[in-house]
Amino acid sequence: MMSVATCGTVSVTALGLPDSIAIPAAKGTLPKAAFVGKSLISAKLKAHLVNDVASITLLGLLRPANAGVADGVRVHEILVLGLRLNGAGAKVPEDVVEHIAAQRKGGILFVCVRDRTDSPAKADAKAGSPAGKPAQSSQSSKPSRSDRPVQSAQPSQPVQPGEQCALAVRRRIPGRAGHVEHFSIYTGEWQDPADMLVELEGTTMDEVWDGLCSQVILGSADHADLDERIARRDLIAALEADEARLAGDHARAKDPAKRNEAFAKLAKVRAQLKQLRTQ
Repeated sequence: MMSVATCGTVSVTALGLPDSIAIPAAKGTLPKAAFVGKSLISAKLKAHLVNDVASITLLGLLRPANAGVADGVRVHEILVLGLRLNGAGAKVPEDVVEHIAAQRKGGILFVCVRDRTDSPAKADAKAGSPAGKPAQSSQSSKPSRSDRPVQSAQPSQPVQPGEQCALAVRRRIPGRAGHVEHFSIYTGEWQDPADMLVELEGTTMDEVWDGLCSQVILGSADHADLDERIARRDLIAALEADEARLAGDHARAKDPAKRNEAFAKLAKVRAQLKQLRTQ
């Protein structure tokens, strides 16, 4: 049997992805210098790449032929790239993810691995969330109630107790045609690698990529209408912040007119939230 590339203890097969996309161990290690590129990079980014990332490994490569799906219009191949981070409690280096992902037109699913921050027993007690728990990013909030949860993988073999794993993606933010494109980095929750399961959903590479992004961002393998669901999730988060602020304004208001004004605004926000949450 072929020995497959790993990032720490994590391989694509350990994540539940098909053997057909796995990269041989002998070909997986990538030099960090290869990602510097021809353009100058900031001292901060260089420091993160050199000091925070211990190694970069190509774990898998999805193409229509080995993924068993049709080619996409936007996406033709997807890399599964492992980032082994230095130190316990390391954070996902979002600037490194941005820099590497920006160099490719296709999608990249980043598999970040770090040393566990506490003992296995304590970490197991904390790891009660399913794989694909909603991502944390500058746009993160609660997931849509319509999103179905991703199933957790059952451990098939002992995993070194000292590691945790998190997924990350770089995704384009929808905008008007002809305008400058903007992207956001989304990261999932840290969890035991044995509890993480990545699903391939869809019949085209575009749908597979959206499904992977959905698992990282919303905790659901559903690829349908992803941009709309992200926008709804973000709007709910913004309205919840408005609700908390207006509730405080209403409670503090002494003047009856201002109190009534705050109450009217609060009622409007709560009506919007109710409508969005039932969609």
